[in-house]
Amino acid sequence: MIAFRALLGPDLPLIRHWLGQPHVTRWWGPADGELAKIRAHLDKPDGVECFLFSLGARPAGYLQCYRPADWPEGPFGPQPPDVRGLDLFIGEAELLGRGLGTRVIRQFLDGLFAAGVPRVLIDPDPANARAIRSYEKAGFRAFGRVEVHALGPALLMACDRPSSG
Repeated sequence: MIAFRALLGPDLPLIRHWLGQPHVTRWWGPADGELAKIRAHLDKPDGVECFLFSLGARPAGYLQCYRPADWPEGPFGPQPPDVRGLDLFIGEAELLGRGLGTRVIRQFLDGLFAAGVPRVLIDPDPANARAIRSYEKAGFRAFGRVEVHALGPALLMACDRPSSG
């Protein structure tokens, strides 16, 4: 069972540990810089919602959800205010390759779509084949590729709320 809860200050040492794992650092960058960004989201709410997700009782990873409309200079460009963007990682390497990422994303998407969000965007590094496969299995489709300043290339992907009926 996958559960989501708001990230709290006492969770930051665990997040720092995960950010230092090679499979996370490779795609997220230096741990201290990323931790500072996450801490800033908690200290001064800026529209980025931070979550810890668990597999059963075991903390398993981090997910953040944001409004790309608040970041029009970002990789997606201007977006409607009801669109959401996601970033996430699985914390421990031993949990990779088990379909956890797809299940986490799918469950989170279901909640967003039930709340009326029409589209969710994600922007993995084009070289991150494992993440891209997971996103595709969860329903995302690529629609472009951009260079994001110092961040490098990004594959733009979207998943639209299923139409009812």
